[in-house]
Amino acid sequence: MPKQKAQKKQLKSYKLKHINKTIQEGDAVLMRSSEPGKPSYVARVEAIESTDARGSNARVRVRWYYRPEESMGGRRQFHGAKEVFLSDHYDLQSADTIEGKCKVHSFGSYTKLSSVGNDDFFCRFEYNSATGAFNPDRVAVFCKCEMPYNPDDLMVQCEDCSEWFHPSCIGTTIEAAKKLDHFYCEECSPEEQSLDNSISTSKTTDAKVNRKRSLEVSKTRNKHTKRSG
Repeated sequence: MPKQKAQKKQLKSYKLKHINKTIQEGDAVLMRSSEPGKPSYVARVEAIESTDARGSNARVRVRWYYRPEESMGGRRQFHGAKEVFLSDHYDLQSADTIEGKCKVHSFGSYTKLSSVGNDDFFCRFEYNSATGAFNPDRVAVFCKCEMPYNPDDLMVQCEDCSEWFHPSCIGTTIEAAKKLDHFYCEECSPEEQSLDNSISTSKTTDAKVNRKRSLEVSKTRNKHTKRSG
């Protein structure tokens, strides 16, 4: 008699022996890139299924996170070094391609981290890999340059209007900004002031996330290829 094909079984969790880690649905993981020399892919585990009767082998259904440079518009000035977009691109992959677990934070949670590790990422957009559209399609902007907040950048805050500014946009350096005590922007201080007494910070506040001004995160017509499975 021909051998019966093993029935697929949905698993709640699975032990990855090659890295001595256990994964479950909802975990963020690092997956081996199909291209040598490229960084690991970031993905979210949506489901786990065994591929044999003993459950010793498994496949994972994943939803990919895209890095900015993998999107249609490419990496922009306001994208953080650890920023990823939750895409609509799903794949079924061998669990053996998982290299480790990681953490994808919300934007607000990421900006409150006291330190950022190699396995820390953040996500503030969902991304449509077919059309290049983002959700949300608008994001708050700051400073005279009207750019969205990049959590990697140090900014200084006006004590009067509470607006945030990049040091370069107010004619100073990052090193000098770190030493400042008080700062009033041009609109709030009609008289010329010395930047020797400005207040600076590199951390975000709720004001950075919720502002009236916004920028449309528009797609471009750059050539784009979907990530291969």
